[in-house]
Amino acid sequence: MSELIYYYSAHSAFAYLGSARVMQICAAHGLTLVHRPIPLSPVVEAQGSLPFRDRTQAHVDYFFGREIERWAEVRDVPVMSARPTYHDADYTLASAMILALGDRGDAVDAFAHAVLRAHWLNDADLSDAATLSALASALGHDTDDLIAAARHPDMAARYAQNADDARVAGVMGSPTYVLKGEMFYGQDRLEMLERAITRPFAPSRWSNPPVHDPKT
Repeated sequence: MSELIYYYSAHSAFAYLGSARVMQICAAHGLTLVHRPIPLSPVVEAQGSLPFRDRTQAHVDYFFGREIERWAEVRDVPVMSARPTYHDADYTLASAMILALGDRGDAVDAFAHAVLRAHWLNDADLSDAATLSALASALGHDTDDLIAAARHPDMAARYAQNADDARVAGVMGSPTYVLKGEMFYGQDRLEMLERAITRPFAPSRWSNPPVHDPKT
């Protein structure tokens, strides 16, 4: 069975908007969704993206406001009407709990979706162990065991490795899907991804001049 590598942050609006749809696509086409949760800021900043605090108000209002509203309507996904209260809280524990459930399968699919939905619909604080325990319990997990597994050093190492792999792959944001080495950045590329599953795109022949690195 072919794999679809899925890089995303546990607090990503656009990962949430595409979450159910990417799982539907994988089920329809016999793909295994391979979860790769990442710490978003260090990954995207490695590609030259500005930190959120350094972006203009117009940029934030459009990409992290109006675009969320429109895509929520397109995808028929319920979403709150403001940036979550705890969006800047540390979501490492949520990511580690996803990792502790494995990188594929129904259990991790369901929990990852529940985390994203809770944050973007119910204003959940993803740094709060009690909140995360309630999400896990609702899905039938032993929450003490899951949190203990999440806090094991192996999960921190896997999380760091995911970030390193994402930087090497050139991941520019969340979500990013990789099918047989070809990257599709953004849930707004899901239709393009599905077309690639059934009818692969021609190999790229594009060539760009080198980009000047302002740090050199």
